[in-house]
Amino acid sequence: MTDLDPIARPLDHLPARGASDAPALTDRAGSLSFRELDHAIGALAAWLAARAGSGDRVASWLPKTRVACILPLAAARAGLVHVPVNPALRRAQVAHVLADSGATLLISQPARLATLAPEDLPPVMGTAVEADCPMDGPGLTASMADPAALAAILYTSGSTGRPKGVMLSHANLWLGAISVAHYLRLTPADRVLAVLPLSFDYGQNQLLSTWAAGASVVPLDYLAARDVVKAVVRFDATTLAGVPPLWVQLLEADWPAGTAASLRRLTNSGGALTPRMVRALRDRFPRADLYPMYGLTEAFRSTYLDPALVDAHPDSIGRAIPFAAVAPVRADGRRAAPGEPGELVHAGPLVAQGYWQDAERTAHRFRPAPPWLGEGMAVWSGDTVVEDAMGLLRFVGRDDEMIKVAGNRVSPQEVEEAILSGGEALEAVAVGVRDDRLGQAIVAMVAGDAAREAGLRTRLRAELPSFLQPQQYRWFAELPRNANGKLDRAALRRLATE
Repeated sequence: MTDLDPIARPLDHLPARGASDAPALTDRAGSLSFRELDHAIGALAAWLAARAGSGDRVASWLPKTRVACILPLAAARAGLVHVPVNPALRRAQVAHVLADSGATLLISQPARLATLAPEDLPPVMGTAVEADCPMDGPGLTASMADPAALAAILYTSGSTGRPKGVMLSHANLWLGAISVAHYLRLTPADRVLAVLPLSFDYGQNQLLSTWAAGASVVPLDYLAARDVVKAVVRFDATTLAGVPPLWVQLLEADWPAGTAASLRRLTNSGGALTPRMVRALRDRFPRADLYPMYGLTEAFRSTYLDPALVDAHPDSIGRAIPFAAVAPVRADGRRAAPGEPGELVHAGPLVAQGYWQDAERTAHRFRPAPPWLGEGMAVWSGDTVVEDAMGLLRFVGRDDEMIKVAGNRVSPQEVEEAILSGGEALEAVAVGVRDDRLGQAIVAMVAGDAAREAGLRTRLRAELPSFLQPQQYRWFAELPRNANGKLDRAALRRLATE
């Protein structure tokens, strides 16, 4: 377990926390020690610095390769800002991230780059293939970056419009890594199986918190639950982070005798676990500590539930993590009383620097903390929680209309725009409904001719990643409207569940 040190340092200093010859990263090709990891960071940082200027944004669109794992630290060492692009995104979404971030360099693979048209790339942006990224040779030494400097922009969907970039400093990422390594009680003997996308804050922290603890990370891109089971066996994994849909799949998978009992730690975020799922996970993985957690990219992680409390409080998201100040707040700015619903507000050094080039949305979400909670800016989550007499929080619901599909925050407007772009439908509203496997599934409420559904589905399969695909279409001659003539989204949400 790492010391709970509140002093932030440049992000690229994290490998120094591990024993030099101990394994830091392990995959099918073998292992990199912490000494070799630091050397690879330096080599890649020097290569990046020769291709981009200080403060430039460098984007990566990669699966979970060694280069993808090293880039967050290499970019930080080179004085650049890393913009990881979700590998599941398609051309239109990638083009938006590249244009919005103003990236000057995109690192990807030939097959991915071939899917982009010339107009998808900003005029000032260059491209490079992953195979050209050096992992050896002369490199830069550890940086002296200001911990408050911008280190990364992570794109997350908003309640309206296209994905927005959350600005994270070295301090945000460093203290997030220290906090998680501490409360998960990670040790150098742990092997963390990293299955979540590195473009997510939760996924990227798999790397950073593991290295902060001097432990070894095993990056894995999987197609089916059995791939995860095999990796647990092959790499003797002790720790697995997931989202509810993955746990559903893993609970249905066949586990070799003794393998499920070998896991020591399970962590969940990206959606609440149901009490039924908590019981199932406790039965299937009897020797694993289960950590339910709640977070939002704008403040990384807010709460966790101590494993000792899980059985008695299976519907709780716990208390604030180290370095976070979290509380339910009433509409009048006072702290909500036990049992009284309030908006979850998060203050402290994990709060991000706002949204990239979006002052209006930043002002809406990032506002001064209530004086009784802390100083500086706080994230007003828009989520309603209730605190019990023990100080444990329970998630009640979202105030916005975001849809949570397999751990991905989906903007209804993004789905609606894609549906309408081909002309098959006259109007469209995307609604999230409960789904045991996905957490939520997208139901498209559309006005138009149902005979055009097959063509619409075919087009969207080519244009959108799987998590943005509607699972069901409901067709109407016209969609209901409210007294103001606007689409009645509340009525449509009710219809979607009938």
